[in-house]
Amino acid sequence: MDQLKKTFARCAQEGRPALVTYVTAGFPTAAETPDIMLAMQAGGAGMQYFLACISDNVRWCANDVVDVIELGLPFTDPIADGPTIQMSNLKTLDNGVTISSMLQMVKDARQKGLHVPVLFMGYYNPIMRYGESELLAASRTAGVDGFIIVDLPPEEAVRFRNQCRDAGLVTSLIPIVEATWHCLTIH
Repeated sequence: MDQLKKTFARCAQEGRPALVTYVTAGFPTAAETPDIMLAMQAGGAGMQYFLACISDNVRWCANDVVDVIELGLPFTDPIADGPTIQMSNLKTLDNGVTISSMLQMVKDARQKGLHVPVLFMGYYNPIMRYGESELLAASRTAGVDGFIIVDLPPEEAVRFRNQCRDAGLVTSLIPIVEATWHCLTIH
């Protein structure tokens, strides 16, 4: 059973929902991301400080342990995201964050003791530019557990999901429904 399934099974056994958090890779800086991920996992003082910097409205989760981390893939046109994530994407791109540096962030966090599942979350274009096969192999080596892709067309999703499965990674596809689509089949 993959790490993500084990995590959700454990949370179900404990009678609680999984706490899944998101941070854009490289925000506020690439050097801080591994420590932010570790603080998210610990749910300790580091997380409390990080959350206090973001918003008073999310302090409630500072006492909980994070079960899964979504690490945002920076992208130039994050159309499905709100202004906060759009701003963090632009800042990280200005700082030179790439998929290669994201992989290093995960690897560094794993070497420091990160054990919760990490999912790369974002848009398909950066994945396509990097190369699917290359990214899947590098992700497995770095310690990435899978992907959440928000804009992969359904007809392409099956192929990518199968590639992820073959590489031992998980995929969640969140299609953006466009007005031009006449029908959408969801399996």
